[in-house]
Amino acid sequence: MAFRPTTAALAALLAAVALSGCVVAPPRQQVVYRTAPAPQVQTEIIYADMAPPPPQLEVIGVAPAGYFWAGGYWQWQGGRHVWHGGHWEAHRPGYQWTPHQWVPSSHGWQFHGGFWAAR
Repeated sequence: MAFRPTTAALAALLAAVALSGCVVAPPRQQVVYRTAPAPQVQTEIIYADMAPPPPQLEVIGVAPAGYFWAGGYWQWQGGRHVWHGGHWEAHRPGYQWTPHQWVPSSHGWQFHGGFWAAR
């Protein structure tokens, strides 16, 4: 008596053969290269008719390796000062961070945005 495989058994056998060659490889590590930042130039001059309030108190934890705290600053928006909280910023070799500042001028108070400058 001859043995005849059923359709289900044949399908299972074909699936097992087809899937036995599958390989699941772990994802490759992604490496991101960044060039040194270009010096930033403030293109917009911002004036306010009143001095900014004193800086707000910020709770600063321990710096992650290779980072420093770039403190918060007051920005002039909609006719009033609005606080922008500080954040951790990565050190950039060969560059120095100049923080945001308000400077009195003949037109009121002028805002100078923070920027990176070559040492």
